[in-house]
Amino acid sequence: MTKVRFAPSPTGYLHVGNARAALVNFLFARHSGGEFLLRLDDTDTERGRPEYEQGIYDDLAWLGITWDETAKQSARFERYAQAAEQLKAAGLLYPCFENEDELAAKRNALVKRKLPPVYDRAALSLTAEQRATAEAAGKRPYWRFKLSDGFAEWHDLVLGGRRIKFGSVSDPVLIRADGTPLYTFTSVVDDIDFGISHIIRGEDHVSNTAVQIDLFQALGAALPRFAHLPLISGGDGEKLSKRIGSISLRALRKDGVEPGAVCAYLARLGTNKDVAAGAMQALVEGFNLADFGRSPPRFDAKQLLALNRKTLHGLEFEAVRQRLPEGAGADFWAAVRGNLDLLTEARRWWAVVQGDITPPDLHGEEPVLRAALAHLPPAPLGPDSWREWTSAIAAATGAKGRALYHPLRLALTAEEQGPEMAALLPLIGHGRVVARLAPFSVYAP
Repeated sequence: MTKVRFAPSPTGYLHVGNARAALVNFLFARHSGGEFLLRLDDTDTERGRPEYEQGIYDDLAWLGITWDETAKQSARFERYAQAAEQLKAAGLLYPCFENEDELAAKRNALVKRKLPPVYDRAALSLTAEQRATAEAAGKRPYWRFKLSDGFAEWHDLVLGGRRIKFGSVSDPVLIRADGTPLYTFTSVVDDIDFGISHIIRGEDHVSNTAVQIDLFQALGAALPRFAHLPLISGGDGEKLSKRIGSISLRALRKDGVEPGAVCAYLARLGTNKDVAAGAMQALVEGFNLADFGRSPPRFDAKQLLALNRKTLHGLEFEAVRQRLPEGAGADFWAAVRGNLDLLTEARRWWAVVQGDITPPDLHGEEPVLRAALAHLPPAPLGPDSWREWTSAIAAATGAKGRALYHPLRLALTAEEQGPEMAALLPLIGHGRVVARLAPFSVYAP
């Protein structure tokens, strides 16, 4: 059975790159009738925070991504220790004692000789007596995995054929000196134990994949299929980082971007399909991993905003009711949604129809505005009031077109443009219309 996983570290808030990886895994699983595992790679106790963990749950739920199973690496240290013993028994996990300065000196020497800065496996030649002496001197070993000779080769479901020579890669450290297992190791053990069939992640993990293929085989496990998505870049071509708050999911949510727009955008970003608004179920049904190309796609905020606009315009009142200003009803939503780029902009229009405004200088427009006050239909104002009212004003003043409608919009909303006035007028109400036009009646004809 198809089973995938999304494995974030709770060391920061999710950004759009994380969201894309999570979404692609989710869509792949749901399209194939498989399972989606949410696994927290939470072994970094120094940078991990409970609020980041909760943020992961909140962000995924906001996007509409559900999971079938959860796991935490912090609960599996005993299992990692067992796997480590298996590798030690096979002679594939060996202790090292060099400190950072010593390792840096070795790397610099190799670079000067124009050689790959690969670990020289000096620790493999240490005798038992030398190891004991080092430990007696207070040194605690960290443990490296002895890579195979040759290379790792696989067919990537996005990038195509991949082949990486192990001679260009250092034996990876799997366990720190304090006994903490590292991602390269724990991820493989988890993927084996949870039966992950497909690993879909960013292209920055290609080198990790080569090492992990060797680890899978060393632990006697079958290999999953791999797919590496080219990394999203920003408008300037730079890679995205979860430390760039302006493109975090939290920031997008705060700004009023719709989760449906984010999912629709990310689901097709980097594919051969045009970005278009669509519900999650439609994204699931139309998903195909083969649609993704090999070139890094660019995150275009303007394109996302345009998609968000289309998404908003199609939302019914009940879908946004809880996020509108208190008191805003279906008539308000119907009036303003066609003019919104972001849902947060609805607050401004609620203030226009229900609050106090300061219109611009309308000197020279007094005749139209005095006539407007004089011919205002009686309360309550309804859907036909605007047409009837403007017809009466036009008959009284001879004004038409912009000369008629523009001063009325400015006096009643203080905005140059916006939703249809026929819909706004009943929301503003008879009393506010009178109050907003009254100041212009003091000017002499």
